[in-house]
Amino acid sequence: MGVVIETSVWEPSSSVYIFIFLSCFLSLSLSPFYLSKHAPIRSPPFSDHSTSSSPLRFQRYFLLLYSLASVLEGLWSVYGEFELFYYGLTKEEMVTFMLIGFGATLFVGGFLGFLSDLIGRKKICLVFYILHVIVGIWKRITSSPSFWLANVCLSLATSIFSFSFETWAVVEHDKQGHRQDVLNDTFWLMTFFESASLIGSQVIGNWMVGSNLENGIASPSTAAILLAIVGIICMSRDYDGTPQTVMYKDYKVSFYTYILGDRRIWLLACAQTCLHFSIAVFWILWAPTLVADGREVYLGLIYPCVLGARMLGSTLFPWLINASLRTEDCLILRTMYVPTELRGGMISLSLAPANAAILFILMQRGYYITIENATMIAFAAVGLFMAAGCMYVLKRWGKQPYQNWHKL
Repeated sequence: MGVVIETSVWEPSSSVYIFIFLSCFLSLSLSPFYLSKHAPIRSPPFSDHSTSSSPLRFQRYFLLLYSLASVLEGLWSVYGEFELFYYGLTKEEMVTFMLIGFGATLFVGGFLGFLSDLIGRKKICLVFYILHVIVGIWKRITSSPSFWLANVCLSLATSIFSFSFETWAVVEHDKQGHRQDVLNDTFWLMTFFESASLIGSQVIGNWMVGSNLENGIASPSTAAILLAIVGIICMSRDYDGTPQTVMYKDYKVSFYTYILGDRRIWLLACAQTCLHFSIAVFWILWAPTLVADGREVYLGLIYPCVLGARMLGSTLFPWLINASLRTEDCLILRTMYVPTELRGGMISLSLAPANAAILFILMQRGYYITIENATMIAFAAVGLFMAAGCMYVLKRWGKQPYQNWHKL
């Protein structure tokens, strides 16, 4: 007599998607009315030549390019592991490629932030799109692509994505004399559009691959090439950016004075390191943790829920920034403490220890099996508490918010 084993498939209810969509829509729709009644007087412009149309023009242009970059990041992150499975790579080989990627981010990507401060943030953003074009063409012209080369390029592109667009937006807002509230809006809109673009990249990938894996496995590469070319064209033709005139000697002196010589920056760097480490551990382990007990889970349906929650959280920023809790002290600390001209180098410096820690735990978990997933999650939780402690100490020390570092 045969034994029938029932399996339960867990998937989110459709009401979850409806709730997230309606919540985001209501939050975006009602926030202008709330701000008009409860917001204090807006921050004065940094200069007298700012106009109402100029910041909106740059903001829309920037968000378009940032959304394209987010779609490119999403295409490879969603189908990266699936592509490795398709070409028959083992779990150990996948761990090796992850180690190669984080190693490239640690030893090469750590210097890209300093380079962006010296040669210009827009040029580094352009390198981001060029790397995606190279990877896309490489995967299209080779039947069995070299994954280590593609992984190095994509890891460097991800490293650039983590700081270059943010620093570019801050520099342009500062140099063109836009108000601080415009920069705040740009920050939360970046998170909103990034999450929406990651969901869109999943839709694009599913549609292009389809049911015919043999013919459709390379289709996301074609989409990546086209989107990257569009990004390169937009960056080359539509906006000239701010000329870069920083000399290495002056940059070195400023970095030692305002970054390495300020204990508040060290605390801020510690907070950023802990946050980056905790977030990276979450994205590495969320899928293995859900299926650890043997249940069948539709990860492709849970992924949009996670990003939808992130979108909802970003829409709450305008509601909280003027509240009595003064949440902006914790949300835009880099703008408060870091000189604009040194922002890229400071972010790269703070991400290096996090990448080193991730590289270490991946080696211990993937090769030596000396730690478990639960231990990694515990480390991530400790990192969040440490980041919160650093931000609390920074707030206690206090400082004039939004200090203009050009006056130092």
